[in-house]
Amino acid sequence: MLTIFKITAFLEGVSYLLLLFIATPIKYVLDDPQYVKLLGMPHGILFVLYLVLVIMLRMEHSWFKSNFLYALLMAIVPFGTFILDKKLKKETT
Repeated sequence: MLTIFKITAFLEGVSYLLLLFIATPIKYVLDDPQYVKLLGMPHGILFVLYLVLVIMLRMEHSWFKSNFLYALLMAIVPFGTFILDKKLKKETT
């Protein structure tokens, strides 16, 4: 399940960055909401899946028990999922 979480975290992080730094500026600068609509739903699905996996992993892995809130917070911080992945690799090896 940890591998699925890492893939989901990466995809969620990429979708968040695309939404935040590409789609949102296009929406407000060029008055074109098309990209926000296109990226919004996949990002929302990945975000919810990320949260569900963090909750599930909290029950299975000791690292997630002590870093549960940190893992949840990293979902809303830009580049947070990438920082979490680096920390997770460091802590679990």
